[in-house]
Amino acid sequence: MSESSDCIAPVTCTIKPPVYLHIGDTKTEAPCSGVCVIDVTLPFGKSVNIEELTFKNYYTAYVTVRLLRRNPAQDAPAKWCTALRDVPLMDNPHTEAGSQDYFSIHRTQMQMEPDHVVSVRLILRQPSSAWLTFNLEEIKIHPHTEPDPDREVSDWLSDLTLVDQNPDLEGLPDPQTVSSSIQQMWALTEVMQTNQTTASIGRFDVDGCYDINLLSLT
Repeated sequence: MSESSDCIAPVTCTIKPPVYLHIGDTKTEAPCSGVCVIDVTLPFGKSVNIEELTFKNYYTAYVTVRLLRRNPAQDAPAKWCTALRDVPLMDNPHTEAGSQDYFSIHRTQMQMEPDHVVSVRLILRQPSSAWLTFNLEEIKIHPHTEPDPDREVSDWLSDLTLVDQNPDLEGLPDPQTVSSSIQQMWALTEVMQTNQTTASIGRFDVDGCYDINLLSLT
């Protein structure tokens, strides 16, 4: 668990109102059990690979994260699984430390890969009677995306451009000119290899004659 950080834009989801569990008959003024459930659902028919779950705490002492995951390889209904259990959000349920902090849960902190998720259930616990209500606010689900190799190459080329503009490199040949020359050399080499023949090349003859000083007797 860590404080929230900037990442990819969150996915569109529906956050249902919190449901507080009560002891005994709910029609009477039964005391709250200190447990609250919040369901976060994605648009029907869609699933998401979760990169990060972020939220702002509001006097919740512990949170449990459950995921409804679909297995695309099997024709079976989605199943609930527990990704994290009773993660502490407050240093002490009876004091305010951490009661209104921002938090984030990264996919690497979960007990399984949070992929193909269609719904998230947050189970909140507050054992202290010092707080009449508790909740989680600003809940957001950020999707996991694989790195774009084209983007990495573009970033690498940008870095090269920055290096080329370094004033410490003044006086050196222009990198683009050098690159063009090297490409021409490669092209010339390819042409020579393609047109290569088995005919011998006269190294010392001029019009079919040799200079006597260049011959050696054996």
